[in-house]
Amino acid sequence: MTTYLLAGGGTAGHVIPLLVVADALRARDPEARVLVLGTREGLEARLVPERGYELLIVDKLPFPRRPDGAALRFPARWRRAVAQVRAHLRAHGVDVVVGFGGYAAAPAYTAARREHVPFVVHEANAKPGLANVLGARRAAATGVAFPGTPLRGARVVGMPLRREIIELDRTALRDEAAARFGLDASRPVLLVFGGSLGARRLNEAFAGAWRDVVDAGWQVLHAVGARNEVDDPGHPDYAVVSYIDRMDLAYALADAIVCRSGSATVSEIGALGIPAVYVPYAVGNGEQADNARSAVSAGAARLIPDAAFTSDRVRAEIVPLLTDASALDRMRAAAASAASRSGTENVIALIDGALAR
Repeated sequence: MTTYLLAGGGTAGHVIPLLVVADALRARDPEARVLVLGTREGLEARLVPERGYELLIVDKLPFPRRPDGAALRFPARWRRAVAQVRAHLRAHGVDVVVGFGGYAAAPAYTAARREHVPFVVHEANAKPGLANVLGARRAAATGVAFPGTPLRGARVVGMPLRREIIELDRTALRDEAAARFGLDASRPVLLVFGGSLGARRLNEAFAGAWRDVVDAGWQVLHAVGARNEVDDPGHPDYAVVSYIDRMDLAYALADAIVCRSGSATVSEIGALGIPAVYVPYAVGNGEQADNARSAVSAGAARLIPDAAFTSDRVRAEIVPLLTDASALDRMRAAAASAASRSGTENVIALIDGALAR
């Protein structure tokens, strides 16, 4: 019986691919033990037990960014975190560690190396996090979701995608999706979303330009988020919702998408072949712009900087795109040729290779 320890968490970008791989490992071999290493504070603390996996805890330990008190305390706290993971590895007889980045990943890599347990790194973002930069130096194998990700020895394996995305039959679900959101399945739909909390820039731009999209013959499904409510004008062609809990139905209905460019979002949209305009979130280290770059280079998507995204830009660039059927067809074809649906299988192949060594 093989025991796997999957390490990562903090954000959905780390937790979701981790759970996708966990599910695939369990489905392939129900006798295997699949454990997850995370923190008490991260999203994994809720999602991992809900999915039926045992969560092993490691202290949350951000890398110090400046010479302050936290930096002085860091070495002792780092040793403690590594010792916690080493104890988990011994207690559970772990055969291989798989890291997805985040607070739990860095001590997991060091602990695995000291315990002579092989480990694999997967990086979801085009601009890697520090934990994975350090881990890739000694990993048995490193996989990345996007070409050009600067990690030592990395192979492009794609993103582990949820089964409901991989198996999505958009045509079969279109009528159900239209009924759910109160739109007409026979007419094109532009999906606009910015995550569970919304995206203020997208909300403000479409609050002023949705009618231009509707006048161009399109309907709009706009998920405004919990924090950025937009007044619902009550127009039959403009569906305003706070949150979409069935993204499979939203994707089934979407003929084009305007959204942020988180790594999972870009990978899912590409795999489904939907033309997209990405508006990267401007906060952080610029990873969202990098995530979108390969899709833009392939001709499957367009990018508009957050600071430039206004109602006027919607009218000047997005509305003309929506009325250009040949341009949309070219984007769909480009997505089909560039995107991958085999990320989960590719990551598991890396894991199997590490075990075989």
